[in-house]
Amino acid sequence: MDRNEVRRAWDDVAATYAARRDPDGSDAALIDDLLADLPDDPAVLDVGCGDGARTLANLPSASVGIDVSREGLELARETVPTARLVHGEMSALPVGDERFDAVTAYHAVFHVARERHPAVYAEFARVLRPGGRLLMTLPGGRFETVRRGWMGGRMFFSAPGRERTLTQLREAGFGEVETTTATDPLGSSTEFVLATRLE
Repeated sequence: MDRNEVRRAWDDVAATYAARRDPDGSDAALIDDLLADLPDDPAVLDVGCGDGARTLANLPSASVGIDVSREGLELARETVPTARLVHGEMSALPVGDERFDAVTAYHAVFHVARERHPAVYAEFARVLRPGGRLLMTLPGGRFETVRRGWMGGRMFFSAPGRERTLTQLREAGFGEVETTTATDPLGSSTEFVLATRLE
């Protein structure tokens, strides 16, 4: 699926995904751990924010949500009416350099073709201030597939594997890489990575 097909796929399933998600999975608690490492009143960019309930609603008021799906952003506007929401694609983030103290990307990057993941991580590093933090889902396997029937629609998933992802993050300028496992919104155990943009 190309970018426009992924955007349309998310427009089709955004409401179903928001309705089926468990609001109490332990991955939500990782936000608190992230915020504890940040300065007071940090600016956070939530990439792939969707309806905003999982991450954006738990982030400070100066945070920005970005999503490729306009339907997802409409849902976020209802969930977090005070948030700044931006329509855009993560391999070309429509925000300036060194604007944010942290980037979150929950269950998002693996909807981009894996050959474009290095560009995504370079964008994350670009928009972070030196010392800024990244918290994102770490895909465990190597895959590229379209799952038909997913949330009543179809969805593209792509990843180069766990170790290759960690290598790509380091090549993009991230260090102090830590991983942890938490329960994701659909009740599965998922690994996350927390990393720091080096000076």
